[in-house]
Amino acid sequence: MPTLFERIVSGELPAKIVHQDEHVTAFRDIHPRAPTHILVVPNRPIPTADDVADDDALLVGRMFLVARDLARREGIAADGYRLIVNCRAHGGQEVPHLHLHLVGGEPLGPMLSQRR
Repeated sequence: MPTLFERIVSGELPAKIVHQDEHVTAFRDIHPRAPTHILVVPNRPIPTADDVADDDALLVGRMFLVARDLARREGIAADGYRLIVNCRAHGGQEVPHLHLHLVGGEPLGPMLSQRR
């Protein structure tokens, strides 16, 4: 069964796509956590970061380059932004398809809350 992101990449589900090429698709998150919140996904499904193979190095690099270019285009590169990859349940991954969150446009605060 295709993941939500596979259905977006194929055009089956609507999304605000901001970049698409033969390897990577980027679209705005439907529940943004910052003024800019874009998801960058590989067009072919890789379930988690732990499933990235050595042969995927160029694809993962492409995801970072697309995120960099989008940050510049969105006007958030100069002030800074965050790139986040969640992996599995404890990492907060909600869709079983590797994706990179590009978030910025305001101060983001500390990366993690302090432990009690």
